[in-house]
Amino acid sequence: MESVEIMVSWKRQFRRALWCVCGASAILVSVATSQAVALVSPFRQAVAEAAAKYPEIAEFYRARAYDAVWTGEGSEFRDRRAALMKALANAGNHALPTASYGLDALKDMLRGINSQRELGRAEVELSAVFLRYARDLRSGVLDPLRVDPHIDRTVPVRGAGSLLTEFSESDPDTFLRGLQPSSAEYVRLLKARMILHQRLAEGGWGPPVPAESLRPGQAGPEVVALRNRLVAMGYMERSAVPTYDSTLQIAVQGFQVDNGLHPDGIAGVATMTEINRQVEDRLRSVVVALERERWLNFPRGERHIWVNLADFSAAIIDNGRITFRTRSVIGQDTDSRRSPEFSDAMEYLEINPSWYVPKSIAVNEFLPQMIESLGEAETHLQILTDKGEVLDRSLIDWSSVEPDSFPFVLRQAPGPANALGYVKFMFPNEHNIYLHDTPEKALFSRERRDFSHGCIRLDSPFGFAYEILRPQIEDPEGFFHQILATGEQTYVNIAEPVPVHIVYRTALVSQEGRLNFRRDVYGRDMRIFAALAKAGVTLAEAGA
Repeated sequence: MESVEIMVSWKRQFRRALWCVCGASAILVSVATSQAVALVSPFRQAVAEAAAKYPEIAEFYRARAYDAVWTGEGSEFRDRRAALMKALANAGNHALPTASYGLDALKDMLRGINSQRELGRAEVELSAVFLRYARDLRSGVLDPLRVDPHIDRTVPVRGAGSLLTEFSESDPDTFLRGLQPSSAEYVRLLKARMILHQRLAEGGWGPPVPAESLRPGQAGPEVVALRNRLVAMGYMERSAVPTYDSTLQIAVQGFQVDNGLHPDGIAGVATMTEINRQVEDRLRSVVVALERERWLNFPRGERHIWVNLADFSAAIIDNGRITFRTRSVIGQDTDSRRSPEFSDAMEYLEINPSWYVPKSIAVNEFLPQMIESLGEAETHLQILTDKGEVLDRSLIDWSSVEPDSFPFVLRQAPGPANALGYVKFMFPNEHNIYLHDTPEKALFSRERRDFSHGCIRLDSPFGFAYEILRPQIEDPEGFFHQILATGEQTYVNIAEPVPVHIVYRTALVSQEGRLNFRRDVYGRDMRIFAALAKAGVTLAEAGA
């Protein structure tokens, strides 16, 4: 930094000398000006050369005649450098790859400047590091689609010129602070990261409980270990009681609620597995959740639908408040059935829907049985031509039907046994994913609910429909049931399409402010953290 000030001082002295000779004669002014250009041009030439490997940065500096943003004269340039150094020093608080910004090397570069050309190269390097940091914090470190093809998110990335221009015209500290996602969840996750890191530094939650499961009424050292661990996690006050009493049972229930487990107060196998997870495991989940929030750093809609696959839930959110929430069933954990993550807008709902069987399901699941039974299986499905004409299945030569050239469309008419139930909610998308009712109600009582072919099934679809229609219909419940009673397939447009965000969060903060965790049912968070680690994120940095 001292070298930057030396170069700035040199330029200031040169300009003063030039000012002194201006009164002598026009010829001297002309000569002095030529000398000034000759002396200053090495800086501009160095900026142009150094920026050549960064096309966006080169365009930015070319448009401003290679004027400095960072290494110029005066307090505004010092403030920009200081603000950037401070932001980079604190980048670990956001779980960013601090090593990739090369803060120490950057400081060494600035301290070692001895020429205008070195000053020009430092100017460009400061801009490059600024852009790397700004984009990581604002839009995420990773490209989600490269991590997992089921994470279909196009992350908004601002151009280099726009970022540098706005920064140069703003208060630098305010601008850099404003890069982080504005969502309340991001701020809550930052706090959770800090608490977990502090707990990690203090040794975690103690040794794991040496038992596969424990129940109320039991006693012994395993129960004491369970009690001690729940005390360390903040679920109960310290106690010397060696038995699994009602106080311990209530603490276990609290833990189960916060971890998406059945809250029976029994520390069964699933509950004990989660209780024994280490602080590092939970910190990884929070680090991944911060990255996922950066991928969604855009307005989500004053009213929007939030489907958390890892939580097996779907909610309607109005101005940050959950106005309706229901359990959900998501895609099965297989390559072809996992529910994707993406955002779209709900445009209409369909009451008394018919189900057009996706071709993959028709060919892989229904067709073998229909061929074997000569068309007598799956009689709940109509067989249609590609033009929608209903065929008599008894007249089809099933021995000639080939899976590779399946010529039919399978359709299930509206009714109580329809796979989509009585209503589906449509946001047309390339994944052919939507929300819908289901006749398989028993699945909602399961703790883990990944059973569908990819679509999202709702436990309370009627209530969900009432809430969706409430802004446009005075009596949404009566309206809905009036149509339902007809048994006719009916489309109802949503006056103001509602944004839908299908997400996957294993670390989340409840509206009451409690940090919750869910199981990584698809293994996506594990892959994301591995990619973050490869990019340079470490748990030590994540908690620095």
